[in-house]
Amino acid sequence: MSAGQMLLRARKEAGLSQEELAERVGTSRPTLSAYEHDRKSPTVDTMERILAAAGFRLAVEPAISFVDHVVSRGRIATVPTRLPRFEPRKAFAKVRPLLHLNWSHPGKISDLADRGDRGRRYEVVLRECGADDTLEHVDGALLVDLWPEIVVPRDIRALWEPLIRTAL
Repeated sequence: MSAGQMLLRARKEAGLSQEELAERVGTSRPTLSAYEHDRKSPTVDTMERILAAAGFRLAVEPAISFVDHVVSRGRIATVPTRLPRFEPRKAFAKVRPLLHLNWSHPGKISDLADRGDRGRRYEVVLRECGADDTLEHVDGALLVDLWPEIVVPRDIRALWEPLIRTAL
């Protein structure tokens, strides 16, 4: 995510117009617009000041990378080097099915606030999906909570097990 995308997201989530945020920060609306559209790059101090005015803070977190493993029948299992974490709104959202996996029920909505729906979604992602789907659909803390209950093939479970143990 670029600096501009971060600023735009923070401003919109705060429910502020460019004019309102610019006024809070003590800058002009055209300057804020230039930052949001990546036409101009703010310094770290400026970025922190704008985010703080919108009620956010700049934070550093470790990057997640993925390792591909060959599992049964020559299939590839993609496993992260650490578990992703979501904001509660995303972790418990109502989501559309993964069309590339659930083409027979394209309109069925999964409610991730429902433990059963979330468990089924996580099972599918761990069994069938790659890095992008894992980053989009699997919250690490909730996966750890569901781990004893979800059903995935032994070889895939063995690949994820060290991440689960590390989290506990």
